[in-house]
Amino acid sequence: MENHTSLDEFILLGIPQTEGLETLLFMVFLFIYIFTLLGNLLIFIAIVSSSSLHTPMYFFLGLLSIFDMLFPSVTCPKMLLYLSGQSPAISYRGCIAQLFFYHFLGSTEGCLYSVMAYDRYVAICHPLRYMLIMKPGVCLGLVTVSWLIGCLQSGILTFFTFQLTYCGPNHVHHFFCDIPAVLPLACTDSKLAQKVGSISVGFLALMLLFSVCVSYVHIGVAILRIRSAEGRQKAFSTCSAHLTAILCAYGPVIIIYLQRTPNPLLGAVVQILNNIVSPMLNSLIYSLRNKEVKRALRRVFHRSISLGFEE
Repeated sequence: MENHTSLDEFILLGIPQTEGLETLLFMVFLFIYIFTLLGNLLIFIAIVSSSSLHTPMYFFLGLLSIFDMLFPSVTCPKMLLYLSGQSPAISYRGCIAQLFFYHFLGSTEGCLYSVMAYDRYVAICHPLRYMLIMKPGVCLGLVTVSWLIGCLQSGILTFFTFQLTYCGPNHVHHFFCDIPAVLPLACTDSKLAQKVGSISVGFLALMLLFSVCVSYVHIGVAILRIRSAEGRQKAFSTCSAHLTAILCAYGPVIIIYLQRTPNPLLGAVVQILNNIVSPMLNSLIYSLRNKEVKRALRRVFHRSISLGFEE
């Protein structure tokens, strides 16, 4: 790819129309980033340390916590550096890596949401066969397929974006290297790459969202057939956190990549919601709305406190 460009670096211009707010934004995003890492790390530790949570549902939730730590780490550290006064430049290879891992982690996490929706479908619609269907081998297979889809998706998008020639302006009107912000800088025709990006991202997002909807339509029908109000409430509570997380994840993606005329400010705000705020919300959603996770977190805290007193 480097043979097709004379640029050594790109300059990230950051969030549009925020001049003079760098210190405030640095403090806000630093707090959100640290909270996101700590929140998801605690959920992961709670799942690993509690034997009662060693089930397929919490296996997928543990993986989601890992992704929610990695996903904002693709863009947030660099953004915090230039908000603190460091150089806003990013190397050509760094830009490629940022775009690849952003779409790899984002696509894989989207697949994981669909897998979690299928897991809830099996648990509620086929409870007696749940452990037979969701065997460890099946769970690992679903996760492997999710990783492969994410890798293929990000590989295609990265190839079509950086096989173009970049020889002129290098100012990226965004806070990280993403397709809608990088393609306008190409010296050659970028229409094909633009179409491939819109179709590929839009198609995958809509297909995954469709698979989630199919699972939850079946779940909704099964819940309505439950006679006891307590049973319906219990079934609904296991799905509400997942549904909330899905709405936070898919909304921004569809808005960004299906808009005909990119709006820099709208794109930046929506990307911030998707990259930084949504992973933080996931840790809150799954810790506050899930009784088992809350109990496991309490045990982790009590154990930490007791160990502290013993020392």
